[in-house]
Amino acid sequence: MNEKVRMEGIFKRFPGVIANDGVDLDIREGEIHALLGENGAGKTTLMCVLAGIYSPDAGTIRIDGEKALIRSPRDAIHAGIGMVHQHFMLVAPYSVAENVTLGLNKPRFLLNERKLEAEVGKVAQSFGIQVDPHAKIWQLSVGEQQRVEILKSLYRGAKILILDEPTAVLTPQEVRELFATLRQMAKAGHTLVIISHKLEEVMSLSDRISIMRKGKRIATVNTKDTNPTELARLMVGREMLFELHKEKATPGDEVLSFCNLHALSDKGLPALRDISLSVRSKEIVGIAGVAGNGQRELAEVITGLRSATSGKVLVNGKDVTNNSPRQVIDQGVAHIPEDRKGAGTAPNLCVLDNLMLKCYRVEPFKNGPLLNLGRIREFAAKLVKQFQISTPSLETPVKLLSGGNVQKLILAREIATFSELMIAVHPTRGLDVGATEDVHQMLLEQRSKGAAILLISEDLDELLALSDRIDVIYEGKFMGEVPADADQIETIGLMMAGKKGEIQQPVPAGIRAQA
Repeated sequence: MNEKVRMEGIFKRFPGVIANDGVDLDIREGEIHALLGENGAGKTTLMCVLAGIYSPDAGTIRIDGEKALIRSPRDAIHAGIGMVHQHFMLVAPYSVAENVTLGLNKPRFLLNERKLEAEVGKVAQSFGIQVDPHAKIWQLSVGEQQRVEILKSLYRGAKILILDEPTAVLTPQEVRELFATLRQMAKAGHTLVIISHKLEEVMSLSDRISIMRKGKRIATVNTKDTNPTELARLMVGREMLFELHKEKATPGDEVLSFCNLHALSDKGLPALRDISLSVRSKEIVGIAGVAGNGQRELAEVITGLRSATSGKVLVNGKDVTNNSPRQVIDQGVAHIPEDRKGAGTAPNLCVLDNLMLKCYRVEPFKNGPLLNLGRIREFAAKLVKQFQISTPSLETPVKLLSGGNVQKLILAREIATFSELMIAVHPTRGLDVGATEDVHQMLLEQRSKGAAILLISEDLDELLALSDRIDVIYEGKFMGEVPADADQIETIGLMMAGKKGEIQQPVPAGIRAQA
């Protein structure tokens, strides 16, 4: 294969952090090149430099052997480079064809919709992308919306396509369809760069893999010559276990139960529709589903961040329906929210303040009406070290930390004090393989200590590894419950797409007793 992209000596610095430290990277024409690394390793920053989102402080980029000056996304598009972000950049009321052509210079005044839809449909058909050019974005599934993002880049003539965590919000069936599309694109001569945390997917899809650590490229290997164990060791600098030791569940008393729960979304539309479930001590119950099917609303109703329109929520037999977050916390409930910076932290406050948000009111962190600053600093420093939070200092504002390190901070705060019930929403999203293993071990440790854990995740491997049983949610309803068994992946995937499962959960015992 001919060399398509060469990045030489790329430096990129942010306040207190060197994100890219003289990185050299070559990407070949027609290959699928995977980029792996720990949180803060600089992989996404490097690709944002290539896509024109960031300007490098030093270094050069060559496309087809010619030096390219890429200082904006428009420059990148002119150079044949497109990037599909994890969070899609689409206008929901517009059609597929309108989104694909949005921002282009032509047509300038009059829009021939039929001609436009035909052109977009022709490009989609040539790459085997199944999407209706006439459909509105809000009518499409998450997987279909991702295809529109890919189509936007292809329509603009992109020959180099960067995809950031492309499978994060897809069902297993949609992942297979995406991989088939990407392989067809590579076969047609397109160059693909995949940023991913999922080693097995990288192994099944890529031709070569580059590993980054602490802003530097550590190695580039042929996929056929490596394995997940070696990749994990290169990423984190130590051997990984991969197989979690999960003892057989011995559930105790019912800790969380909710029955006939209804709630509205932020748009005032039904988000939870008559759902019931119970979680007992010493067990992890997983909630699977594609993003946007009521998972966030469920977590917020339980933790007091959203009101239920009907139904009951009980914690240890006490009715906490529509209680305040402070009251729910006082009942021994920990919460790892989906929105790290909006709900999980106060971004303008420093690391120390955020770590102490839930425990500054209790001893030994207060002396009467005053705070014990010495104890607080000692405790915060211990958590930073224990959870490997990468921060210049305890006084650094949380808004300056990477997403992965913000997630570590939230986990540190919620796990540091034992809680009887933990609502964990995407606890490892954005974390590298080493940090993910640590978080999984911590959750299993909390389970063994007697905690009841409701685990909400879009990562089926994570749900299968940690959960004792899995319920699938679709459009605010539970489609069924299955045991946490790898043989159930197809069944789970079908239920995530709206097919009703055969196993139905009973009304929680605690709620039955109160009825």
